[in-house]
Amino acid sequence: MEEECRVLSIQSHVVRGYVGNRAATFPLQVLGFEVDAVNSVQFSNHTGYSHWKGQVLNSEELHELYDGLKLNDVNKYDYVLTGYTRDKSFLAMVVDIVRELKQQNSRLVYVCDPVMGDKWNGEGSMYVPEDLLPVYREKVVPVADIITPNQFEAELLSGRKIHSEEEALAVMDVLHAMGPDTVVITSSDLPSARGSGYLIALGSQRTRTPDGSVVTQRIRMEMCKVDAVFVGTGDLFAAMLLAWTHKHPNNLKVACEKTVSAMHHVLQRTIKCAQARAGEGLKPSPAQLELRMVQSKKDIENPEIVVQAMVL
Repeated sequence: MEEECRVLSIQSHVVRGYVGNRAATFPLQVLGFEVDAVNSVQFSNHTGYSHWKGQVLNSEELHELYDGLKLNDVNKYDYVLTGYTRDKSFLAMVVDIVRELKQQNSRLVYVCDPVMGDKWNGEGSMYVPEDLLPVYREKVVPVADIITPNQFEAELLSGRKIHSEEEALAVMDVLHAMGPDTVVITSSDLPSARGSGYLIALGSQRTRTPDGSVVTQRIRMEMCKVDAVFVGTGDLFAAMLLAWTHKHPNNLKVACEKTVSAMHHVLQRTIKCAQARAGEGLKPSPAQLELRMVQSKKDIENPEIVVQAMVL
């Protein structure tokens, strides 16, 4: 019998749609992981809609939930996965929990998607309070093993701008020096040799050889852009990267190819369904653009590789 692998996922939750824990739990379960989900926020729907209602969990409430797990001696995890958080005390409490879990399991892997902001039309802006940035820099990233920032978030964390692939690699080295052995810049505005219809992602993984030396593998992926605004793609990416790096340790190329190819299939299915529902020539609504996750189960389980990663 295959050994059980448990993930503690601390992310946002929506009643309707696929973001945060809703975007992470299903693919992780499909890929064989047991998931315990703690909600950083609980909203009716994601904030891409015109209206939303709900609650934001504070650090005391997080501590109470974790304490319940601890009292029953079921706080045993192989992975911690975190995403969108709005409160700096909540984020600091996450770090305390990760540190405690790492003390009882030295092999625990912490996968952090440092959700802070993004670029629109070349201009970056934060969509969480600015006081979260120093917490991510000083407390979160140093205890993380895998981080999945977009270009804007990588620039915020490193304090350096990215205008070229060389600068992106240098930024990933800065982030490695802060703690994580695996850094994936999930999207960038770097130009692709294949044209403006492609998006570039970059990855870097440090592994230690038996003699103690460190080997770094760097990769580049070029993905077809989809002309639509999806919500939850970063959450899905981080969850699948967790799964595929678990199944292919020390092979970032294969893990990223499977992650990005599965993403491609999910997004293509989503946009096709959304356009069919919206009608010819009409722009799909946020509700129509919710990720077609359940319908993509087979692609998540066993993705046909349609995006190749180039080793740099």
